[in-house]
Amino acid sequence: SSQNLSEEFAEAARQLKKEAPRIQFGKIDVTHQHDLRKEFNIQAFPTVKFFVNGSREDPIDCKGVRKASTFITWVKRRTGPSTVLINSTDQAEAIIKADDFAVIGFFRELHNDSVEVFCETARDVPEMPFGMTVSEDVCANYGIQRNSLVVFKKAKPVHNEVLEDGRQNKLGLTRLIKTFTLDLVTEYNIETSVKIFDVPVENHILLFTPTNSEAFSEIYENYQSAAAEFRGKILFVLVDTDEARNGRIFEYFRIRDIDVPAVRILNLTSDARYKMPADEVTVENIKEFCQSYLNGKAKQHLPSEKIPQDWDKMPVKVLVGKNFNSIIF
Repeated sequence: SSQNLSEEFAEAARQLKKEAPRIQFGKIDVTHQHDLRKEFNIQAFPTVKFFVNGSREDPIDCKGVRKASTFITWVKRRTGPSTVLINSTDQAEAIIKADDFAVIGFFRELHNDSVEVFCETARDVPEMPFGMTVSEDVCANYGIQRNSLVVFKKAKPVHNEVLEDGRQNKLGLTRLIKTFTLDLVTEYNIETSVKIFDVPVENHILLFTPTNSEAFSEIYENYQSAAAEFRGKILFVLVDTDEARNGRIFEYFRIRDIDVPAVRILNLTSDARYKMPADEVTVENIKEFCQSYLNGKAKQHLPSEKIPQDWDKMPVKVLVGKNFNSIIF
C-alpha cells in the first residue's frame, strides 16, 4: 500500500541522511499538484522518481522497490559503484553466504562491454548483492568460465549465463535475475500477487487447476519442468481454482469449472490473452505453447469487449478485459 511504502521511504531517508547527506528525499501528493502530475506523467501510485544533478529532465524511475533497505541499495548503486570488486575466494564466499541470493560476474578484464552491462544490471536489481572478479584463483575455485554471470541461491550456483561480448540485453538480464526472487512456479494469492507484478516480465502463463485433485501432482510436475526453460521470458503462475478469493481471475479469463485444468498466457502490456490449444497439460504441450507464443505464432483468445464510455460514472465500476488489469491491480 501507499502508506506502507511511504513509511519505508521515510526510513530510507533517515538512514541516508547520515551516510549521504547530498541525497534529498521528498514526497508529493499529486491530488493537489496537478501540474506536477502532468509534467512527470504520473499514472500509477505510488511512483518514485530519482532526479540527478538538479535536472528536471528524464528522472530515473524506481520501480518495484518496497523496503527501506532496498531503497538505500538502489540509491547507492545509482550514485556510486553498483558492484563489489572481488579479489579473493574468501571475499567471494563472504558475499555468497551473506544473503539468500548473490550474483557474481566472472570476467577476463575489468573494462569491456560485458562488465558495463553487468554493472548496469546491478543498478536495477537492488534486491541482491552483486560482485565481480577478474581473479584467476576465484574463477578456478568455482570452475566458472570467464565472462559469465552466476546466480547463487543459498550459496549454491543455480544459474550460469554466458555474457557474449556485451551483446547481452540488459533488460533481459534484469528480468532473468529478478525472477529468482520468486519460485520457479509461483502460486497466486494475496501475498504473492504484489511480487508477481513487481518482477518486470510482461508475459505470464497461468495454470488454472484445483490443487487438491488426484491429477494435481502430475500436472504440477509437468508445468514446473517446462518453467525452467522459459525463465526470464515467461513467468509461470499457478491459480488454485478451489480458492474462492481467486474468483475475479477466473472471470477475467472466462474460465469455467468444466474448463480446468486450463492454461492461458497473458501479455501485461497489450492485455492480449492466449489459450493453450492442447487439452492435456504435458511438458511437451506447455513448451510448444510457450515457444509458439514467443515466436508470435499463437492465436489471441477471446478479444475483450470495448470499455463502455460511462464505465466510471456509477459507484460500481464496469470492468471488461481491457480495463480490468489497470483498475484492479
